[in-house]
Amino acid sequence: MAPFLAYEDKGPASPRQSLVPLVLVHGHPFDRTMWAPQLGTFSTARRVIAPDLRGYGASPTTPALADFSQFARDIEALLDELGVDSFVLAGLSMGGQIAMDYYRLFPGRVRGLVLADTFPAAETPEGVRTRDAMADRLLREGMRGYADEVLERMVAPYAPAEVKAHVHRMMTATSPEGAAAALRARARRPDYAALLTRVTVPALVVVGADDTYTPVSDARAMHAALPDSALHVIDGTAHMPNLERPEEFDKALGEFLARVDARPGDAGRRQPSTAPSRL
Repeated sequence: MAPFLAYEDKGPASPRQSLVPLVLVHGHPFDRTMWAPQLGTFSTARRVIAPDLRGYGASPTTPALADFSQFARDIEALLDELGVDSFVLAGLSMGGQIAMDYYRLFPGRVRGLVLADTFPAAETPEGVRTRDAMADRLLREGMRGYADEVLERMVAPYAPAEVKAHVHRMMTATSPEGAAAALRARARRPDYAALLTRVTVPALVVVGADDTYTPVSDARAMHAALPDSALHVIDGTAHMPNLERPEEFDKALGEFLARVDARPGDAGRRQPSTAPSRL
């Protein structure tokens, strides 16, 4: 059971059985409202679920996150509660890494994988120190200074004012305790590079052309590693193309979903729990 997760669960009253549900996983330090354009676009025809991760948005910070894989297990528990057996799993930035971790643990439930503005590598020792130091800073100072500093890397400097305001609002509303716990756990996540070469479902890799956190080179490397993937680079965007250019993001996602919908339904049927060993 996952009663601590706040979430959106939207879709038509009578969704077509052939349309695969879509699960959207937000990044750090955001919440489920970062997926507002996609919830609006895709819930007219299919079920779309977007949770607030533990410690973010309206989901409580307790029990505190201790291990990065807990995010994936939280999503698994929520989907069990909601009766969603198989689905397309999409994540952006940290959400993409959570999607990879979910596939590592529960591959039989995933019909398609969408990895946006993310990367698979584990943290370097310097990266661990940097994330730990940022966690300390957020606990000491709160979120506003950090949000002010990174806003125009999260979205491009030329992004619409309303998009900047939305992103800044999400960051400043995030619990410092939840964000700090996630930073420490994320710093110690496994490497997913080898896992990507074993993904057996279709994948879509999306990246903003001007993303400096996860540049296009990272997206191209993931695209090359995945056995069956498409790559879409969105011009005029940075780290959050789903908000900066939602029409183009949704076009790429919609084409991918149509492809997954057309595949045999048993391709993603849930298998007995036999999670692969930790990388």
